[in-house]
Amino acid sequence: MRYALTGIGFAALLGACAGDETTAPRAPSSAAAETLDPTATLAEQVRELAKGRGIGPLAAPPRVRPALVRLGQALAFDKILSGNHDIACMTCHLPRFSTGDSRSLSIGQGASGLGPTRVHPDGIFIPRNAPQLFNLHALQPLFWDGRVSVDARGGFHTPAGPHLTPAMTRVFEFGPVSALPLFPVLSRSEMRADAGNELAAISDGHERQVWRALMARLGRVPRYRSLFERAYPGTKFEQMTFAHASNAIAGFLIDRLAFNQSPWDQFLAGDDAAMTETQLLGAKDFLSARCSICHNGPAFTDNQFHNVALAQLGPGEGDGAGGRDDFGRMRVTGDPADRYRFRTTPLRNVELTGPYGHDGAFTDLRAFVDHYSESDLKLRSFDPNQLEPALRGTVLGNLEAVLATRDTLLQGVVFPATTIDEVTEFLRALTDPTARDLSAVVPSRVPSGLPVDR
Repeated sequence: MRYALTGIGFAALLGACAGDETTAPRAPSSAAAETLDPTATLAEQVRELAKGRGIGPLAAPPRVRPALVRLGQALAFDKILSGNHDIACMTCHLPRFSTGDSRSLSIGQGASGLGPTRVHPDGIFIPRNAPQLFNLHALQPLFWDGRVSVDARGGFHTPAGPHLTPAMTRVFEFGPVSALPLFPVLSRSEMRADAGNELAAISDGHERQVWRALMARLGRVPRYRSLFERAYPGTKFEQMTFAHASNAIAGFLIDRLAFNQSPWDQFLAGDDAAMTETQLLGAKDFLSARCSICHNGPAFTDNQFHNVALAQLGPGEGDGAGGRDDFGRMRVTGDPADRYRFRTTPLRNVELTGPYGHDGAFTDLRAFVDHYSESDLKLRSFDPNQLEPALRGTVLGNLEAVLATRDTLLQGVVFPATTIDEVTEFLRALTDPTARDLSAVVPSRVPSGLPVDR
């Protein structure tokens, strides 16, 4: 059979999808098959499968007023928001690296260089991979562990707890994305630093004090006062909080980094020739298998959390023996069942956003797809030589602990090499061509006069 799987058949692979009639579209009768174009038949099957998974067109982002975008763009690229004026929000989300940094683990403040050439004098890494910033309007919750979210009643759940006041959340226009920029500026390793500036001198746990100090910095720059008051007509700068800055950055990200014109989108709109035959075959593989149970919806994410048996590496988040582990979603919920679960990665533009996984364990897209086939064996045979030298010795020997809570959807999944190739090609069809060059989103200068990382 064309779609036979090594070790198990599709019937076993689809066991988790029982009852979903769209996972197995009927083949045309032999008489009809003689008159139908094979590519058209395949395209019809793929559309039916996509419909069954709720994978339709990605909605356009909300309109953002231009003045708010201009303010948000300046703030996102301005190192004035970092303690020692040495890093901006976008330093770890560089447009030239597709809103990432092309690193397994990011390197924050106190370092030099950009992207893969960035080096910290003390060899310090951020514990997690810098997630891409595409199509944030379609994502919720945010961060790898989902620590920023909004519930059905509009309540915000963030690490700031009561320090994020109702007066601040009333400023937010873009749901959880508006809260996202509040937190990197609080992190000492990411932006605030341990010493050498007035932000670092503020004790941890005093979030509003840090945010007030940042607004005081911004208020000393006349151009920023003007940009804020144009972005929020009728409100004086003195009446604003850092929530206004965070909301502006969110508006910029949503306005300038939303992409919904990939070959896949053109295919959904009716163009059977938008994707190659191999990509269509990969789409059928993907949508027929368990992949699409988690990677579903217009953004190809269920916005949930799963343990997909990735090797743990890097400095860790302070969990486990020695503090070098990262318990993922459990850090937010406290539930041991959430240990090693991380947010399902949205797949649009995924071709551009490696390395892959919460800790960037895979640098190659095909290798990451292949990991989901016999993931238990792949974890046990993980080769650290694919990592940069400084990280090769940091892989933890906690494989059995990770596998103890591996998502049951992955059990028994085995794909032949042809399926891996086809699915990888399908994922390339999720790339919007205009996302390949993001140089236009970088400002020529920022109000502080500090250098702009490009």
